[in-house]
Amino acid sequence: MKLRFRTPLAALALLGFFTGCASTASEKEKPTTMSQPMAAPTAPTPAGSPEPTPPPTVTGAPVDAPLAGTAGSAPVAAAAAPVVVAPTAAVASAERAREKRMTTAEYRTMLATAEAAVKANPKSSAALLQRAKAKSYLKQYSEAMPDYTAALRYERTNPDIYYNRGVNELMTKQYKAATYDFAAALKFRPDDKESYFGRGVAKMQMYQYKSAVGDFTKAIELDSDYADAWEYRGICYASFGKLVDARRDLERATQLNPDAAKSLRKYVGNEGKTPVKAPAAKAAPRR
Repeated sequence: MKLRFRTPLAALALLGFFTGCASTASEKEKPTTMSQPMAAPTAPTPAGSPEPTPPPTVTGAPVDAPLAGTAGSAPVAAAAAPVVVAPTAAVASAERAREKRMTTAEYRTMLATAEAAVKANPKSSAALLQRAKAKSYLKQYSEAMPDYTAALRYERTNPDIYYNRGVNELMTKQYKAATYDFAAALKFRPDDKESYFGRGVAKMQMYQYKSAVGDFTKAIELDSDYADAWEYRGICYASFGKLVDARRDLERATQLNPDAAKSLRKYVGNEGKTPVKAPAAKAAPRR
């Protein structure tokens, strides 16, 4: 059975943006939204409070590198480039959740602040990322893409840039590109549950349900209370007939987030007590 689902704005924001399933379902019947990178998002949603001040940048503070000619440093022609330390997965997740709860006015303030920072330093990856995220939160997805790409030009190892670009790609239905960006985010931050979730969502959109199960499983291993991951894994199981597993996951998702009960009814049926399709009757034995 092929399933089709919507892209969550709450997941992104997977993601206040980061996503739904079943080709014959109406939008209201689709799975609940996820928790993820920009605010739509989903990140991400079953699975995000306004603050008047602009949010801090996603990247951490630069680690001071020794300048040429200082004691203990190797002779070089110019000062060494600063090394930027990205926040931990837990810090990044908390920041995404905070940003998801911001108001439209605050996103506009975020954008104006970032615009000024980019004007002052056009090569600042942090400023470019903030401007891109602000545009994404304001649903200016196409306009945000050049800023994500430019930010990566100056800082290729920042998982937050890859993650947020992946969420933006989910919103513009560039699912294959999104899988690559979430994979890159995981390369530099392997314990980011929302990057696993985002990649799983992108795979679901391409009907790669069995592969998506692996990503949702990793997200659950990192956070056993990740309601969105339980819900979407359950939907994936239902898509290829593993109704016992689907029932288990969707019941767990409903315990964590009552809104997931809609998916439980839709994909397993009768509140999870019986499958949607009754098993075929066995043929009577020949006499």
